[in-house]
Amino acid sequence: MIAEHTNVKILIAEDDEGHAELITEQLRNAGVSNEIIRFRDGQELWDYLMAEGRRTPQYDGGGFLLFLDIVMPRLDGLEVLRRIKTDKQWRNLPVIMLTTTDDPREIESCYTLGCNCYITKPMEYERFTEMLKRLDLFMMVVQTPRITPQSGQGG
Repeated sequence: MIAEHTNVKILIAEDDEGHAELITEQLRNAGVSNEIIRFRDGQELWDYLMAEGRRTPQYDGGGFLLFLDIVMPRLDGLEVLRRIKTDKQWRNLPVIMLTTTDDPREIESCYTLGCNCYITKPMEYERFTEMLKRLDLFMMVVQTPRITPQSGQGG
């Protein structure tokens, strides 16, 4: 499981407290012990990513994995995804989209913008665990973004 990738910080951008707790609980129940950082809206997440990208590396060389809600205040998940995938430093960040809709147009938009996985909420534990197993395989073959000093804006 992802727990083997102990240097990977898990980022959860979810404005609904109950959904954020459910995601965290399911990750923990699946054996994931990685650090989890929660953001309540897209702007908070984006500000964090920009700050991480500019600081001197002090983190232990690990990467990041993002669970990203689509409908959030201030900056929605689609805009955050677009920014991430067009930013030089963050474009390889694995992004799992979370939403309450299974609208094919929204799903297509997410994949077109570059998401790695799309999950409809509420998540059934068995489906979530299966997704984590598949994600573990993904994490083994994909390098997650590392913190490296950057000068100026990404993009």
